[in-house]
Amino acid sequence: MSPEVHAGASVALFLAHAVTLEEEAAERYDELADTMAVHHNDVEALFRRMAGYSRLHRDEALGRAQAEGDVLPTLRPWEFAWPSPESPESAALADTHYLMDAHQALSLALTAERQAQAFYQQVADTSHDARVRELAGEFAEEEAEHARLLEEWLTRHPPSAAAALDDLDPPVAVD
Repeated sequence: MSPEVHAGASVALFLAHAVTLEEEAAERYDELADTMAVHHNDVEALFRRMAGYSRLHRDEALGRAQAEGDVLPTLRPWEFAWPSPESPESAALADTHYLMDAHQALSLALTAERQAQAFYQQVADTSHDARVRELAGEFAEEEAEHARLLEEWLTRHPPSAAAALDDLDPPVAVD
């Protein structure tokens, strides 16, 4: 959310953003997993796992809304106050390739987790509402923990020598 929006955001508005952020991340990971499956790339399993984690976090945010007694507002796409056109945790499609290896997929996921952490931290740092600051701080710490786990996984999956992603027979699209 832009500073002027999240500074005065209610708990319900903040949680509506959090739910959507996690849902869109899950959908993006599903899209990436489907692409990997079509091309018989075993990175599919990693993206399926990341989608599952995002759904768990979405459910956690929904649970927080219920615990707070909040009814989440229904926001139209242009009403979301993301720092960029897409929600912060949506992995960038431009950084994907159907030949990507586990290291590249983990790097993509790490970038998405760091963006989500930065988003939540900015809300925590600038909100005028103490409860929003508290929730955003908790969510930021969760995202930071996810980033630390991905960094650990990256050490177990070093870049492969064949990771240049040179496709000698690229797909052809007929316009």
